[in-house]
Amino acid sequence: MDRERDDAPRELPRFALGPVAALAAVFAAVLTVLSGRYGYHRDELYFLEAGDHPAWGYVDQPPLTPLIARAATEVFGDSAAGLRVPATLAFLAVVVVVALVARELGGDRRTQVLAAGLAGVSAQPLAVGHLVSTACFDLLAWLVICWLTLRLLRTGDGRWWPAIGLCVGVGLLNKYLVALLVLALLAAVLAVGPRRVLRSPWLFAGAAVALLVAAPNLWWQADHDWPQLTVAEGIGTDDGTENRLLFVPQQLIYLSPLFVPVWVAGWLRLWRDPALRWARATAVAYPLLCVLVLALGGKGYYVVPLLLVLLVAGCEPAVGWTRRHGRAWPVVAVVVTVAINAAVTLPVLPQSALTVPLALNKEQGEQIGWPELADAAEEGWSAIPVRSRPRAVVFTSNYGEAGALDRYGPARGLPRPYSGHMSYADWGPPPDSMDGPVLVVRQEDAGGTRRYFTDCRQVARVDNGHEVENEEQDAPVLLCSGTTKPWSRLWPSLRHYY
Repeated sequence: MDRERDDAPRELPRFALGPVAALAAVFAAVLTVLSGRYGYHRDELYFLEAGDHPAWGYVDQPPLTPLIARAATEVFGDSAAGLRVPATLAFLAVVVVVALVARELGGDRRTQVLAAGLAGVSAQPLAVGHLVSTACFDLLAWLVICWLTLRLLRTGDGRWWPAIGLCVGVGLLNKYLVALLVLALLAAVLAVGPRRVLRSPWLFAGAAVALLVAAPNLWWQADHDWPQLTVAEGIGTDDGTENRLLFVPQQLIYLSPLFVPVWVAGWLRLWRDPALRWARATAVAYPLLCVLVLALGGKGYYVVPLLLVLLVAGCEPAVGWTRRHGRAWPVVAVVVTVAINAAVTLPVLPQSALTVPLALNKEQGEQIGWPELADAAEEGWSAIPVRSRPRAVVFTSNYGEAGALDRYGPARGLPRPYSGHMSYADWGPPPDSMDGPVLVVRQEDAGGTRRYFTDCRQVARVDNGHEVENEEQDAPVLLCSGTTKPWSRLWPSLRHYY
């Protein structure tokens, strides 16, 4: 029998607009000041080039993030700081939505501000919030869906389904992972209720809205034989075992080890508190989502949005604890968390001091050394006789290197780069008439690339100048006399997805 109760509150506490807005302003100032301190991330360089090749889809992603990257540079300037304005705005929206989730769970103004603050200084939101990435906008989409779902469950008003469907559709235009959240939430509601929301005819309207919004990209993927599935399969094959082994430890650090008691208390509150019986599905959805991600070999950060919901739910017990035991230890925990998470996720340290942060967050290092890579390519290009350059090609092993040469190469007299990686493969190959020398920029471990070219010799090596051990540090630059086959015949072999 479906024993659902209608005791969910209809009235909510006032929203702490002023304090939350002030908190968001502080975060905005910090992120803006730091936004140009290092340089572009490899993915940002790729998004910039993808945005210059607008399409309804790309082999490894839907179109939203590249289009946002293109719009950002048009509106805010063609720089790393200008590009990252939408990421900052998305981060601020995350802070506000977290406060709205706290309000939805009955949190007063103090609890709302605490929830927004803890979420804002958590590691994963900071890590993705200061860079333009699919994960940045994915985090926002998931949290908005969770907030609207809580509102649906609390009120029982099926008219929230179309709004949820709209957010799901937009999320699908950014990253398909949002489908895992939908599955987990639906299964959780079916398991523990309130099931009446699943009987609403508005559910079908919401599903139709989601499909309508996502349809152009889904059509593109179908028309191109679903390359996204090939990419996902490759990630699971290459990284699945490591992702599964690291999954549980990552759950402990993705917000902060010192916040673990808070989100554990939040899970217990959602599961046990009779006043939140209507929201119990969110407690069930978290372990369900963990099982889905583990089964697929996905990355641990995929479940962070639901982890944030648990953190929010734990803020009210945390406020009660501080009233009984004092604020000293909680304040120390927050201060330590801010110091550690800022050093690990934000560009606050000198580039030469990133050895320790890189052990926890390698993405820090992926923002360093791209102009120096272009310098190395320029050095290699200078070894090509001037008369041979019109027929010469610059080829890179991955989209980060190609994106860097697209960005920094023209100022150094370099031609357009080519690559077989991800969607760069769709923007090539070079004409067969370009049968002269080939300048190959490749990662240190990308040895397989060399077999496609003849008479290769090393003419330069990448050095970022800070001894940062990222993927391109010490990458060789090779000068080859030509290719083993014409480019048109060679290109299918050069295409790769991971």
